[in-house]
Amino acid sequence: EAFLPKMIGVSPPGNVYTHIVGIDLIRTGPDEFFVLEDNARTPSGVSYMLENRATMLHMFPELFSQNRVQTVLNYPRQLYRSLAKCTPAKTDNQPTVAVLTPGTYNSAYYEHSFLADKMGVELVEGHDLRVVNGRVAMRTTRGYKAIDVLYRRVDDDFIDPLNFSSDSTLGVAGILDVYRAGGITIANAPGTGIADDKAIYSYMPEIIEFYTGEKPLLKNVPTWRCNEPESLSYVLENLADLVVKEVHGSGGYGMLIGPTSSKRELAHFRKKLKANPGKYIA
Repeated sequence: EAFLPKMIGVSPPGNVYTHIVGIDLIRTGPDEFFVLEDNARTPSGVSYMLENRATMLHMFPELFSQNRVQTVLNYPRQLYRSLAKCTPAKTDNQPTVAVLTPGTYNSAYYEHSFLADKMGVELVEGHDLRVVNGRVAMRTTRGYKAIDVLYRRVDDDFIDPLNFSSDSTLGVAGILDVYRAGGITIANAPGTGIADDKAIYSYMPEIIEFYTGEKPLLKNVPTWRCNEPESLSYVLENLADLVVKEVHGSGGYGMLIGPTSSKRELAHFRKKLKANPGKYIA
């Protein structure tokens, strides 16, 4: 569902598609970690980690001084540097970076405003932007100013009403055309949500080995693709012991946590799996 045919043949500035990736980890032992999930579309949550670390430093400074814990508080500065290095060819001098938010009613709005403030860049909404002379420009007190890099926290479907959902008021009409012409950097690139696909996740160890010639340092959680008959049979027999997710799902929606589910919930989910096995992994 995240595959965007309109991105075929598009080469983003610097050939960078994913500027920010959120990888969910779980710890299963003193030195053992597993990758639980990859998030490459609009990964969220870093602001809460930063605020938590700042609070911990204030409350328990000795823990960090005695154990040489790596700092994370420089994340906003590093994020800005990363974004500023991927400017389009039309950029003059100091690049203009902005954060695009869906608005105050979005559940992650705090993070959008937090990161914009810490990076020292503008926080904008779709109605603040327009396409002017082949560039995306934001409204200021001195008129419209061209943006070089847009860190968007708006999903693909809503980023451009001319190219995607026509009823969207969250994005900018024509921004994809500007992007395809090399007039702006969008982080992350439209279409990168394909890496969020739970079925793609199950192939990541093989993908890493194919492209690098090395085994991945971090293992995946053992995963069954329900579109494969043997895997589906195993999942149906052991449903009470597994977590089942929608291949295209996100945010915890449409999933089953077997050990905490009732017999009725398990029976209902078995029907869903049999009806559309390719929609799920376990």
